[in-house]
Amino acid sequence: MNPIEPREILALEDYELARPERRRQVLAIKKPRRVAVGEHLTLLFENRDTVLYQIQEMLRIERITEPRAIQHEIDTYNELIPGDDELTATLLIEYPDPDERDRRLRDLLGLEKHLHLEVEGERCSAVFDERQWSEERISSVHYLRFPLGRPAADAIRRGARPMIVVDHPALTARTELTEEQRAALAADLSS
Repeated sequence: MNPIEPREILALEDYELARPERRRQVLAIKKPRRVAVGEHLTLLFENRDTVLYQIQEMLRIERITEPRAIQHEIDTYNELIPGDDELTATLLIEYPDPDERDRRLRDLLGLEKHLHLEVEGERCSAVFDERQWSEERISSVHYLRFPLGRPAADAIRRGARPMIVVDHPALTARTELTEEQRAALAADLSS
């Protein structure tokens, strides 16, 4: 997928006018790309539309109008646009109780070695953004890449339903994607 370019970014006033409709569209795009993995993990698979929306929202929230600052946001979020035969996702680790969340984020150190997408028996491990790590605990939000390779990507395009697998000593979960979720990811892989 092609990266977002500055010419695609709406001025804040224009975005405010377009926002209600754009928000409705992007929520519909995100719905089949949201995958619950067990009780406490959610993967939000990203594509060009979700990234453009995230940039516009960040500019809106932070009231960013300076061209260099806008370019910085574009460069940052463009990293979430998947490459060829690749999926990207935002991982949310969700524990409502702050004390439990703090404890579990410490327990889940090493998660980067234990999150995979399986397609027809082929395991594609998540690649975490190393800039988000600390030695004491993991963050509750992570940006991931799943470099699938051509065989796994083609299998998804043909109809194979991937399985998300977490095999960490402190947390195990398996979730098979629905047909609607698979179709959304297949569309992203075909873009």
